[in-house]
Amino acid sequence: MAPVIEAKNLGIHFARNRRRNKRLRDIFSTEAKPDAPVRPAKKSAASAGGTAGKSGRGGKGGKGKKRKHHEFWALRNVSFQIQQGEAVGLVGGNGQGKSTLLKLIAGVLLPDAGKIRVAGGVAPLIEVTGGFEGDLTARDNIWLTAGLHGLSKKQIAAKFDEIVDFAEVGDFLDTPFRHFSSGMKVRLGFSVITTLDEPIVLVDEVLAVGDRAFREKCYLRMQDLLSGGRTLFLVSHNEGDLKRFCTRGLYLQGGSLVADAPIEESLALYRADVEARRAQYL
Repeated sequence: MAPVIEAKNLGIHFARNRRRNKRLRDIFSTEAKPDAPVRPAKKSAASAGGTAGKSGRGGKGGKGKKRKHHEFWALRNVSFQIQQGEAVGLVGGNGQGKSTLLKLIAGVLLPDAGKIRVAGGVAPLIEVTGGFEGDLTARDNIWLTAGLHGLSKKQIAAKFDEIVDFAEVGDFLDTPFRHFSSGMKVRLGFSVITTLDEPIVLVDEVLAVGDRAFREKCYLRMQDLLSGGRTLFLVSHNEGDLKRFCTRGLYLQGGSLVADAPIEESLALYRADVEARRAQYL
């Protein structure tokens, strides 16, 4: 069976300083000064005419090219295959490339080297407020975000009450999103994204926010998704969550894939590396 996600020698680099490459959203949301030249934006899937799934996304390749000292590789030479229905945990410390990898899978970023192929649509919960507008009400944001993810008006109307009930925001539907607490934002975002009928679900640290009761609801929803054959990518620093949902672990360190193994083995290797670094400072 062909994999639903396949990465081959995947790599992407960024600038270290403030004169960084920008996404299209950054360019259109910030007015450029008349006397200041604007640097070209890093390509996004939208500018390349791609979609979040069903097509390969490739870079020009990075071998043999010298990079300037103010640039660094967030990911480099990363290769793996994911089969339908697998639950994969991304393991590693902060700044090691986990969230960047999810954005490449989602099509938010395009690689500078290698390629990634995603066969199917993606439901991404990568940023808590991703796709939500602070000045719009919760009601309007549900329609906007669900519509941006491809749901028709008829589909949104059919799912609307389910989204609201799961997020527990029925009393705040006409409240601007910017007035929501972090927990309320997570509840609404998680509810909208997990209602999408996409075969691949990406979750990045959002379960760390919210009260215990709602986390249990999220756990049950994720278990339902997995039992329905969905493919899950989970980023979390909570080993309990990773062990609960994932059977396979990809351990990223310094932008490189240092382990692709059962989740217990990847976590054990990560703990050993953390202890080794800690011992150096004692």
